[in-house]
Amino acid sequence: MEKLHPAMEEALALAHRAIALSEPNPRVGCVIVAADGSRVLGSGHTQAAGQAHAEVQALRDAAARGEDVRGATAYVTLEPCSHHGRTGPCCDALVQAGIAKVVASLGDPNPLVAGQGFARLRAAGVAVEVGPGAAESRELNIGFFSRMERKTPWVRMKIAASLDGQTALANGASQWITSEAARADGHAWRGRAGAILTGIGTVLEDNPRLDIRLWPAPKQPPLVVVDSRLQTPPDAALFVPGRHVLVYAAEQHAQAQAALEARGAEVVYQAGGPKGKVDLAAMLADLALREVNEVHVESGFKLNGSLLREGLVDELLVYLAPKLLGPGQGMVNIGPLQRLDEAVELEFGEMKAFGPDLRILAKVKASCQPQVGK
Repeated sequence: MEKLHPAMEEALALAHRAIALSEPNPRVGCVIVAADGSRVLGSGHTQAAGQAHAEVQALRDAAARGEDVRGATAYVTLEPCSHHGRTGPCCDALVQAGIAKVVASLGDPNPLVAGQGFARLRAAGVAVEVGPGAAESRELNIGFFSRMERKTPWVRMKIAASLDGQTALANGASQWITSEAARADGHAWRGRAGAILTGIGTVLEDNPRLDIRLWPAPKQPPLVVVDSRLQTPPDAALFVPGRHVLVYAAEQHAQAQAALEARGAEVVYQAGGPKGKVDLAAMLADLALREVNEVHVESGFKLNGSLLREGLVDELLVYLAPKLLGPGQGMVNIGPLQRLDEAVELEFGEMKAFGPDLRILAKVKASCQPQVGK
């Protein structure tokens, strides 16, 4: 395991505090240390979009403490920005403050930055070191990197199932297979996403709210409904006050559209998918243009299967309950497959217990995604 300077460890811890707060900006932490390394002068993390970035927060913290940062070292988890966006360039703020050295975890993938922040720091005589904490910083900002590098959000599919892989009984009953501890953790993952996505089947069968109630979220992420024929009921429980709802459809129905828009929903026509359905890849590309970094999927086995068949899922977030339910509704509909090499291959990551249940994070191997069902 990489041994990090305590200041970088603290910067990464601060970056985690920006989860659910900094969207669509990356989650960044910054710690400024005195030139002799004796003490921390200031620290901070990225605030809400349009407010201060981590470096500026750390400089303000140092000023509030009455500390002089000239000659100090700034430990930051991502390259300081170099462009005028909602705020000014952080690299300029560090230079003007007299920072002598910047230790950064990794470069910013945003084409508006992409090394220019480091270049401007070096041009101003600031020493730059890049690399410490890179893996953790990238994982923390995996959706931001996905949007910048692939032009599509990171798609994480959440599934709650029994040990024999059933997400509901044959009659559709599913509340609750997993424990409240697991559900609360699931709400935390909802909170870190840029959007929560579900399908019309889930809306009609379960009438869920899909909001964040079991975790202290600063805001409710937008909800995305894949609804090819605009069947979403205007009185559905998903219309939570203050939350933006996006309904992606393939067929135009003026009356249904007007009824949904009267509830505050935005209807987006994205035809082109198989069998006259929504083009899911184009929908994700559109969400990226709307600055969505991570998409949290909570849908039924049919939409789950469609997303997997089209190679659009990056990661599975699976909660397994110590129960056997027998025949019912499975996790995904991707078959029947004819050969074992058609399987969706995964790489297991973290496994952790929540109450009696087990949470498994597993990334989909990119090399096998296009093979599904072919």
